[in-house]
Amino acid sequence: MRRLPPLGAIEAFVQVARLGSIKAAAEDLALSAPALSRRVQSLERFIGKPLFARRHQAMVLNGDGERLLAQIAPVLDSLSDAVESLTSGTEVLRLRLGILPLFASQRLFPRLGELRISHPELHLDIDTAGHGVSRLGDGLDAVIALQREIDPSLYAKRLDRNSVYVIGARSLLERANPVTKPEQLSELTALLHRDMPDTFTAWRTAAGLEDIEPLAIDHFDSGALMLEAAAQGLGIAFMHASHFEDANDPRLVRLFDIEVESPYSYWFVCRPRALQQKPVKLFHDWLIKTLATGL
Repeated sequence: MRRLPPLGAIEAFVQVARLGSIKAAAEDLALSAPALSRRVQSLERFIGKPLFARRHQAMVLNGDGERLLAQIAPVLDSLSDAVESLTSGTEVLRLRLGILPLFASQRLFPRLGELRISHPELHLDIDTAGHGVSRLGDGLDAVIALQREIDPSLYAKRLDRNSVYVIGARSLLERANPVTKPEQLSELTALLHRDMPDTFTAWRTAAGLEDIEPLAIDHFDSGALMLEAAAQGLGIAFMHASHFEDANDPRLVRLFDIEVESPYSYWFVCRPRALQQKPVKLFHDWLIKTLATGL
């Protein structure tokens, strides 16, 4: 059998690749930064080529590093699960799930107790770092994504269809000059999520207000912070009806009774062959069944 590099060097490489820095990976593995650097360097010497582009505090995979990570990270994860299963005395199935924080807090976490009862052997590693679909097979087994459409080479199951709501602070209706007409948008700041940039355009077109521009447009990468900004009166959020309803925040109201279909949906996404893996299949089937009963 061909000699393999030390497992510690492989583990160090994978953690640095996933976390993007020596410092973060060292803290995660309970090592000093110099010790972790030596492990990564020993793997590079073993392979005979560099695996990272080193940029100040960041470690960015080069082409060779990306290819190596794609091949060995799933194997290392499987090895970790196998050891955990043996040491715990029970079967452990682990799903590495990419998910947006707002969907997780509003729609998934309130039902995870049911999942644990149905499948106590299934454990979730939750990743909210974003760009999940592009990371399938590289640390993530499946993703719940918010997108217009999904690459046809991937397996995708639409989880909902939604409407675009204009969400603002209740005080906007209670002030001396209440906001009741869409034309008043020119006096307000629009709040948009970076993953849903077309919500405003879709709503404006449906309202017949193509020429109306908001006072300003502020962009967010967090739906929860968008709702809080709207509640604080910092602008009006163009979000989904489910975001508004699930928030159940008395400080917020829906403005302008205009029904607009959203161009975005939540999707369960994975690589086609991943559905053959037991943890992916269990979670997929549970999620679809739960959605059908009101998730």
